[in-house]
Amino acid sequence: MGILNVTPDSFSDGGQYTQIDNALRQVETMINDGANIIDIGGESTRPGAVDVAESDEISRIIPVLKAIKARFDVAVSIDTSKSAVMASAIEYGADLINDVRALQNDHCLSVVAQSTVPVCLMHMQGQPRTMQHNPHYDDLIEDISTFFKQRIAACEAKGINKQRIILDPGFGFGKTLEQNYQLLSQLTSFKTLGLPLLSGTSRKSMIGNLLKRDVSERLVGSVTTAILAVQNGASIIRVHDVKETMDAMRILATTHKITCE
Repeated sequence: MGILNVTPDSFSDGGQYTQIDNALRQVETMINDGANIIDIGGESTRPGAVDVAESDEISRIIPVLKAIKARFDVAVSIDTSKSAVMASAIEYGADLINDVRALQNDHCLSVVAQSTVPVCLMHMQGQPRTMQHNPHYDDLIEDISTFFKQRIAACEAKGINKQRIILDPGFGFGKTLEQNYQLLSQLTSFKTLGLPLLSGTSRKSMIGNLLKRDVSERLVGSVTTAILAVQNGASIIRVHDVKETMDAMRILATTHKITCE
């Protein structure tokens, strides 16, 4: 899953792909490098990020979504937590809804239930503005598992088949440095829920803070955590650096006899 942020303020690439031509060039590069899902985000969810109005998010995402669907044969995911954005994206051909708030916002469950698209439910403790202010868990893995079970039940109660659901434990979303690496090492624990896992560690502060590296210097850390995530059960890897990650995945696939697509 290649990341395409059409935002002015994302932590790693804010402002780079707000113009459609630039966005399409990046999409083409990511597809050629091996991405088979493009994840479009119109609102930054970095720590301290400010909220974006629905109308602004729609105006950022939909033109890019339409242009990608018209030009490329690739699945497109929409990274949003707003029901109106979800509904508009689904209308224009989105293949997946990727929600950091796990369909907890108003009307999101209903919008997804009325469609046939899959949905990724992510765990986040708190909200982007405050999520890194002293996050606490009684039992990290058990607490996140309980959250997932509750959200799966809420989806099924609305008519969203469990087989449409993907789970993301939310690296960097309300977790300390130590908790992030515990999560990575114990990712396989969530396989008991019987659903695909998505891992997104690319360029995040869990890498920068451990290695003392700026965002521009986190490639090796990002690829390493991607390898570990796949070894520990992840089915989808959300990354900025598609080419380098795919190189690593092909080697991993060859040595471990796994399928890499």
